[in-house]
Amino acid sequence: MTKTLFTVFLWALAGYALGSWFGPHIGWGTLVFGLLLMVLVSGRQVSQITRWAQDIERAPPASVGPWDDILSLIYRKLRNDRRVIESQENDMKRMLEAAEALPDGAVTLDGDMNLTWCNRSARQHLGLRSKTDIGHSIFNILRAPEFAAYARQGRWNEALQLHTQSSDGQPKTLLLQLVDYGRDRFLMVTRDITQIERLETTRKDFVANVSHELRTPLTVLTGFLETLQDMPPDSLSSEQRLRYVGLMQEQAARMEAIVSDLLTLSTLESSPLADAEPVDISALVQKALQQGRVLSRGQHVFVEHCDETLQIEGVDTELASAISNLITNAVRYTPKDGTITVSWYRDKDGSAVYSVQDTGIGIAAQDLPRLTERFYRADRGRSRATGGTGLGLAITKHVAMRHDAELRIQSRYGSGSTFSLVFPPKRIINTTEQA
Repeated sequence: MTKTLFTVFLWALAGYALGSWFGPHIGWGTLVFGLLLMVLVSGRQVSQITRWAQDIERAPPASVGPWDDILSLIYRKLRNDRRVIESQENDMKRMLEAAEALPDGAVTLDGDMNLTWCNRSARQHLGLRSKTDIGHSIFNILRAPEFAAYARQGRWNEALQLHTQSSDGQPKTLLLQLVDYGRDRFLMVTRDITQIERLETTRKDFVANVSHELRTPLTVLTGFLETLQDMPPDSLSSEQRLRYVGLMQEQAARMEAIVSDLLTLSTLESSPLADAEPVDISALVQKALQQGRVLSRGQHVFVEHCDETLQIEGVDTELASAISNLITNAVRYTPKDGTITVSWYRDKDGSAVYSVQDTGIGIAAQDLPRLTERFYRADRGRSRATGGTGLGLAITKHVAMRHDAELRIQSRYGSGSTFSLVFPPKRIINTTEQA
């Protein structure tokens, strides 16, 4: 406004001066011309401002006369607002990225329980698809009667444990918790507890199995001791007494074997792997074969194929246990006159393979995935009759894992089995190469 008044004053002064020299008509004409020129310039400036207003993201016009101060204030305010908005957008983007990376699922719902947003974990847990499921009722997406009953409670003091299936048909257990936030907004948090539940089931089964496995020999021992204690000293012959003592020794040895295997498992699970040293696997195989022949009592045919130059880095005591377990199992589950083939060789892919193949009773397909579970037996009666503890394959699997190896099992019921320990090339030491 000050600039405008000053400009009018200058044109009036110019008109007065010219009017004094050339007459009033010239003076008034000069003033009118100046005012018209100011109107035209002002119109042009307004036009520039109008064009800028249509795209305020760009800088304002360089010079628009009296509008310069106003436009500079507006432009600075817009620029500051853009910075604030950009910062808020970046914060929101980081928050969404963090929500997407959460290991727990997060689902937002409106007042009608329609899906409004979900993160990656929720899509995996519930099988959601953002493009098609957004805007649809969660009850139509998650069709579980127990969830519908839970969600319609209105108050959710406790979480819901929901048993469902994954996309590949495997059983899955989810923990769901609904909470309300804001106005007519709900948040559902999901957590996959399948592994936790499986571990808890394994723990319970383990405790029950240990109790059962120890109770049987303890019951036998207690029964014999009570019988011997209640009977008169001369009521048993020396042969009978020796027989009873021998049976008690068998049960005591069975308990000792179970406890020993349990301690071995505990050590494998809790202690770090000792420093690896070169291990002569063929020598360990020879010792294990000697034990197997003693256990076999000449009832089986043993075939041996061992590469004496092939060694690996590892812990010999642990590897000896795994090697012996596989041979012992083959002897126990192979009928009389059966063949047990023990091999130690380097495979075409560069790995080292220790395998025990038998012509035994074989294993049913449904039992194969559970063979390495503690105390799991495909044939419980035969396992106990042959003296197994049910922990040998569990120990072997742990030894394999500690040596970066893989325990492979191939079997068909009635056609024998092949158990293999496959060691990666990085574990191999070839004595011929060293020489």
